[in-house]
Amino acid sequence: MSQVGLWFKLVVAVLATWRVAYMLSSEDGPKDCVVRLRRALGDGFWGKLMDCFYCLSIWIALPLAFYVVRKPMDLVVVWLAISGGACVLYRSKEPDPVVIQPAPSSDSAEIH
Repeated sequence: MSQVGLWFKLVVAVLATWRVAYMLSSEDGPKDCVVRLRRALGDGFWGKLMDCFYCLSIWIALPLAFYVVRKPMDLVVVWLAISGGACVLYRSKEPDPVVIQPAPSSDSAEIH
């Protein structure tokens, strides 16, 4: 396989992992099918898995690693790279956190 083909497959696998993991963890899905699935899975292992983008990206990336490469040693590295790439995309989408801090107290002597 050419280097261009390998890079193309890797980018496609990262984007696909991000899309599926994001849909399963954060969206309702068409006709609320994902919401119903999450509700049916409950609070057990599978239900908690559906709430965590990072956990989902690991498992979704696994079959996509087979799409990219075939060698066993390459599979492990590419598997983690696909999940890592999806996590980077996910983190870049998150808004900056809002930090609420108490206003500094002022003494009457400091006010002019």
